[in-house]
Amino acid sequence: MTDLLAALGLAFVIEGLLYAAFPEQMKRMVAQMIALPSQQLRMAALGMAAAGLVVLAVVRF
Repeated sequence: MTDLLAALGLAFVIEGLLYAAFPEQMKRMVAQMIALPSQQLRMAALGMAAAGLVVLAVVRF
C-alpha cells in the first residue's frame, strides 16, 4: 500500500510540475485530447498503462 501511495504522490508531483512549467502547452494538449475520438484516447491510455506495467516489471524483478 505504501508503494501505491508513493507512486500516486509521484504522479501528482510530475503532473503539477508539467502544468507549472508549461501551462499554455498543457492547455493545448488537453484541448487536443478532447478533440480525439474516445476509442483512440482509450487505446492510447491502454498503451501507456501497458508500457508502465513493463517498466514496473523491469524495475521490480
